[in-house]
This record gives sequence, C-alpha cells and structure tokens, in this order.
Amino acid sequence: MTIEVRPASAFDDVRTVIGPKSPTANVCWCLSHRIPSKLNNELRGPARGAYVAELCGADPAPGVLAYDGDEPVGWAAVAPRSATSFARNRKIPHVDDLPVWSLWCVRVRTGHRKKGISHALIAGAVEFARAHGAPAIEAYPLDNGDATVDLTMAYAGIRKNFERAGFAHAADTTSVLAGHPRILMRLDLR
Repeated sequence: MTIEVRPASAFDDVRTVIGPKSPTANVCWCLSHRIPSKLNNELRGPARGAYVAELCGADPAPGVLAYDGDEPVGWAAVAPRSATSFARNRKIPHVDDLPVWSLWCVRVRTGHRKKGISHALIAGAVEFARAHGAPAIEAYPLDNGDATVDLTMAYAGIRKNFERAGFAHAADTTSVLAGHPRILMRLDLR
C-alpha cells in the first residue's frame, strides 16, 4: 500500500472521510475548531457541507487528505492558528507570538486503520504548513500513556504519534478530552 497525501481541495473526497451518512445530519465536518462557536451552532445539516465545500475551493485548502490509490482514506485539519478557535482558547496556551499553524484533527476511515495512515497524515500536514510559510506547527494531542482512547475522541491524536513525527512537548494545557489530558506539542519548521 502506498499512501499519498494531498491538499484537501476535492470536496467529494473530504465528504467521504468526514461527512455524515445523511446529508441532513449535524455532524462536526471538522468545523468545531475552525469557525466561531456562534456560526458553528447556526450551520445545520446541508449548510455545514456547503460551508466545507467553500473551504475546499479556497487557498489554502482546509487540510490534507490521505489516498490509497484513488480512494480517500484519511483527513487532517491544518490551518494558521490565528484562523481557528485555538487563537482564543483559554485552555490551550500560546507559547509565544510566532504565527504558528495548528493541526487538530487526524481521522482515518474505518477499515483503513492500523496501517500507518495517521503517520502519513501528520507528515503531510507538516509539509502542507511548511509549503504555506508556517514557521512552526502545533498539535494538541491526548497524553494517554498506554491507556486506550475511545476512537470517537481520538481525532486529536495521541502524543506518541506526534513524538514519532518530531514534535516536542511545548506546554501543558488545562484541556481534557475523553478523560485524558491534552498537551501542546510543537515542531519548528524554520
């Protein structure tokens, strides 16, 4: 299996990985940290998908997709931190004033897990941020040790996967997800 990671500019492929089975469902679409809370609550059903379709047509794209051949098998959300709710998040600190990018969601489709796709997505997100001039990239994974993480809440990633990609612990946070503390990890791209 050869995994290729590309910008998430093909909406149908993004929908395949993070969209709902029913177009009227009010699932995340990976918008929760991307847009203001008020807008996130106002966007319902098909309007959520339409918003993501617009993002896929923008430059930069809203993240990256992993492909196994022509099949989209994974997604990672990555954007300038200033364009996300992490810019204002009181639980996740700012380490400094560097205009970092945030990587906050890594998702691999059912049936494709345990094949290294999350590692490819993290590496692809790093390269995407670097190509767009990011001086550094941050992630906010779970610090779960060897404890099992509920797959529904594993979207934030886990510490060891980011360590393998060269990220280092930069700060503790007061954020907790699925009973596990989240930490701020960073990779310098300069």
